[in-house]
Amino acid sequence: MEGKPKRRTRERIIETSLRLFNDFGEPNVTTTVIADEMNISPGNLYYHFHNKDEIIEAIFVSFEREIEETLAAPTRRQANVEDIWLFLHLLFEQIWKYRFFYRDLNDLLTRNRVLEIHFKQILAHKVRTATSLCEGLVTAGAMRATTDQMRALATNMAVIATYWLSFEYACDPRGKVESGRLGRGVYQAMAMLSPFLLGEAKGLLDKLSREYVG
Repeated sequence: MEGKPKRRTRERIIETSLRLFNDFGEPNVTTTVIADEMNISPGNLYYHFHNKDEIIEAIFVSFEREIEETLAAPTRRQANVEDIWLFLHLLFEQIWKYRFFYRDLNDLLTRNRVLEIHFKQILAHKVRTATSLCEGLVTAGAMRATTDQMRALATNMAVIATYWLSFEYACDPRGKVESGRLGRGVYQAMAMLSPFLLGEAKGLLDKLSREYVG
């Protein structure tokens, strides 16, 4: 039986870099560290990527594709409260997978014009998706909110999704942020909807909150 084909060096560089950036923070990882981790020469790495920014941009391509797919999914049909909870859970999973972008966001956007432009588009998409979800709940009679209130809710949900990891880190700078703690971020984003929900939708959110967060 033939074994699995070996991954190409370029793919291994991207995977290794993502892991190191996530574990130690992008500013603390050099191309030399990446090469050493892979047990390859710096020259071999530079053959595929001339500098660290090129590696970051290659990782960002995958991140952008995946998160845009996640952001597009819930707007393809009218969603209920449970669908929104699932959507937020999937969104936070994507954020966790590429968490160094969010942890080192300000520094990366200051240094890299490509990331600055594309991340602004992702943030705008987050707000549009959250707005569409709120509008769907209002149309279904599950929520009562004005246009201005929905716009504010959508923006606040995008803010929480974008900066929750920074908040968790600030709460315990010397601790280790585990993926399980992201559930609190999902809950906080959903909790903002609670005062506006009606009838069964509000009861469903309360039930999900007890099951998900405890």
